[in-house]
Amino acid sequence: MDDVTTIIDTYLEAYGEVDADRRQKLVELAWDPNGRLVDPPLAAEGHGAISEQAVAVKTHFPGHTFRRTTGIDAHHEFVRFGWELVGPDGAVAIAGYDVGELADDGRLRRITGFFGDPPALEEQ
Repeated sequence: MDDVTTIIDTYLEAYGEVDADRRQKLVELAWDPNGRLVDPPLAAEGHGAISEQAVAVKTHFPGHTFRRTTGIDAHHEFVRFGWELVGPDGAVAIAGYDVGELADDGRLRRITGFFGDPPALEEQ
């Protein structure tokens, strides 16, 4: 896969996948073998750890899936995009933004996730 949209959508799909073999395959398609994923409560490095992090999310949010809520902003090897974690009833449990870096082969090297909107500017 060399299309950044496909890579990111595959990463998000992996996080919603309940079948362990399919999830692992999706992680391997989307991520560099030494990829690192950091979210506020969790961090993982490598295919196995990233797949296990997805299991932890699915355990806390059964039946939920991720969907991208923005286009993908990309320049050089960097990307950013918005997402939501959506329940079976359509309710949004968490929303946020990811900022990432692509490896030379186009897969994800690093993603840092942020929950919610950026904080408001404090008045000076």
